[in-house]
Amino acid sequence: MTQHLSLAVSRSDAGAATSPVLMIHSFLSSGAVDWPPDRWANPLAQRGHSVIAPDLPAHGASGAVDGADAVSLAALVDALAALLDRPADVVGYSLGARIAWALAARYPDRVRRLVLGGLSPMDPFAVLDYPAARAFAATGEQPSDPMTAMIAGAVVGAGGDVTSRLNFMQGLSRDPFDPAGEAPSCPTLFVLGDDDQIAAGIEDLAKARGDRLVRVPGDHFAALHTPEFREAVLAHLD
Repeated sequence: MTQHLSLAVSRSDAGAATSPVLMIHSFLSSGAVDWPPDRWANPLAQRGHSVIAPDLPAHGASGAVDGADAVSLAALVDALAALLDRPADVVGYSLGARIAWALAARYPDRVRRLVLGGLSPMDPFAVLDYPAARAFAATGEQPSDPMTAMIAGAVVGAGGDVTSRLNFMQGLSRDPFDPAGEAPSCPTLFVLGDDDQIAAGIEDLAKARGDRLVRVPGDHFAALHTPEFREAVLAHLD
């Protein structure tokens, strides 16, 4: 049975009257790494926004995931929605963008505006060979599937609680990204790095929805940290 999820959360409050921004980090990262206060909380505070930056399960200061049945996308979205006591703007990057999409679709009354950076049109978690990924983590036996080999290698290389991360991934894999199945209705901005091969093709989804897409320099990992990415987000939230 899916457990109630408790997330470690960093808050930067500029005052009770401010408009909150929920910022959801990428895979194998944390709120502090993706959204450092000097680059995000400070300029957002100047615009009247407070920041809510949770760590996803098995990431940052949040707790471990004890099994693949201990987490689901629905439970994660519910936990994120519970952080919002009023309508908020939501910014997500990579995996965080996929989760932000589901949050905005399932809680339309909680999300005013949405920024999706580095969102992949396919869901790699849904196609992974989890027994092979776990065998690689335990013994170093290389998975035959290239996607599994690449992602399992990244998980192991990042260190930390590898089993917990794989549990988290497998739990989310049961609810693959399906833009035709559910979609946000709020004003949405897509941001894509010029050299981002992981999110390549997402421009077709933005065009089909009639949403604005902004290109910024960098690949999937560098684009998030460019001034152009931050400027695009701030302009959309303004």
